[in-house]
Amino acid sequence: MLRVLLSPRWLGALVLAAFFAAACVALGFWQWGRYEDKSLRAELVRTSYAADPVPLDSALPAGAPPLNERQVWTRVVVDGRYDPAKQQLVRNRPQKVTYGYEVLVPLVLQDGSALLVDRGWVPNAERADVTPEVPPAPQGSVRVTGWLRQGEESLDRDMPTGQLASIDLAAAERATGYRLRPAYLVLGQEQVPSGATPPRPQALIEPDTDLGPHFAYALQWWFGAPLGFVLVGVYARREFIDSLPEEDPRRLERARREQAPKKKRIWDEEDE
Repeated sequence: MLRVLLSPRWLGALVLAAFFAAACVALGFWQWGRYEDKSLRAELVRTSYAADPVPLDSALPAGAPPLNERQVWTRVVVDGRYDPAKQQLVRNRPQKVTYGYEVLVPLVLQDGSALLVDRGWVPNAERADVTPEVPPAPQGSVRVTGWLRQGEESLDRDMPTGQLASIDLAAAERATGYRLRPAYLVLGQEQVPSGATPPRPQALIEPDTDLGPHFAYALQWWFGAPLGFVLVGVYARREFIDSLPEEDPRRLERARREQAPKKKRIWDEEDE
C-alpha cells in the first residue's frame, strides 16, 4: 500500500488533498469569524437596546475617541437644539426591501459641539431628481433618547448639496460645519417642553440579532477537510489490491463482494 501511495501520481493526489484540506480549514475559520462577529453584535443589542439611557457625556464625552465595538448600541439621552437648515439625506438606504433616504439632523449641544441624529427613513420620491418630503425636526429645546452607532466608511462619491452617500462623520462635519461627536445616534424618542409628540420620519427597523448559518457552515467545512485524504486512500487501496496476485485473499474477498447478488428492492420486483 505504501509503495502505491509513494508513486508520483498518488503523491500528487496527496498534495491536492492537502491543499483542499487547508482551504476547508481556512474557510471554516472565516465562517467562524463571521459567527463570532454576529454573536458579539447580538449580545450588545440584547444587553443595550432596552437598557436605561445614560447621559451622552458619560458615554461619549467631548474629545472622546470613536466608539469601540463594546460601546455600539449604548442607549443615551441628551438635550439640545436641532439645526434643520443643516439636515442631510443619506440616499440608497433600504427599509423592508424599499429604498429611500435616512434623515440626519445635527443636534447642537451646550458646549457648541453637535451630535448627528438619524431621525429615521423616508421613501424615495416618484423621480430620482425629486427630494422626498421629510417631517421637520422640532424647533427649540428637545430631549433626545436613542442608540449610539459608529460612523460608516466614505464611499468617495460626489453628492448634491444636502445629501451624503453614507453616514461618514467626516463628510457630515464638512457638510454641516459643526464639530461632531465621534458617533451618530439612531433616534428612539424626542421630547419637547410642550409634551407633544413631534412628527418624524419612519423609525428604523430594530437591529437584527439572527446569527445566521455561519456556525453550521464552519462545522461543515472542518468536517469536510479530511475528504480528499479519504478519497485518495480508497482509490489507492483499490489500485493496490488490483496489483496483487489473483490468488491473494484480499483480492479474492473483494471479487466475492462484487459478485454477490444484490438484494432486490420492492419497486424492482414490481417492475419485473
